[in-house]
Amino acid sequence: MAFTNTLADPRVDAALKLMFGRAEQDEAALARLGAGFASLSPQEQADAAAEIYIPISAAGGTLLYNLVRAVRPATVVEFGMSFGISTLYLAAAVRDNGTGRVFTTELSKDKIAAARRTFADAGLDDLITVLEGDARETLPKVDGDPEFVLLDGWKDLCLPVLRLLEPRLRPGTLVVADDITMSDLRPYLDYVRDPANGYQSVSFPIEDGMEISCRL
Repeated sequence: MAFTNTLADPRVDAALKLMFGRAEQDEAALARLGAGFASLSPQEQADAAAEIYIPISAAGGTLLYNLVRAVRPATVVEFGMSFGISTLYLAAAVRDNGTGRVFTTELSKDKIAAARRTFADAGLDDLITVLEGDARETLPKVDGDPEFVLLDGWKDLCLPVLRLLEPRLRPGTLVVADDITMSDLRPYLDYVRDPANGYQSVSFPIEDGMEISCRL
């Protein structure tokens, strides 16, 4: 019996290894941003962080791949593409499911250009739609109801983005947030962990933690 695993495709594997290698320089690049970074607008922050990968971990990416394979969503939404590491994991799962599409969001024009080249080189560009601009403005334009959502952009925007998508989330939709140890994500975590808001939520101990929430 033949098994399909696009993550093992040499083109995808090479792209991930290259980007994870470059992401090792993130700490030095973050140090150069300075104390005024937090006071910038989302677009200014994106431009200032144009060289920073801020990636999901390899283990986190594999978890995303497995979840998408299991859920088989027709529409995958990602908030915060950066250079596209997590997007590759999502698109690889969609490829192996034989159905679905990934809609991803990014503010930085430089990152978008680089990611599009990577997606083409990896042979997954036909499954990915990149929405350029503020996710709060671009995500309402996505066709179809999201059936799997990854929130990995600026942490203070994760809750507003979730609330924006919420009217379109059907029961059983999975919503995954990365880096749950970051203080800016606390309002989001408080929200999805409150049963009154309609989620069953669990923390998964990978790297800086992932919160997996099922829409009830």
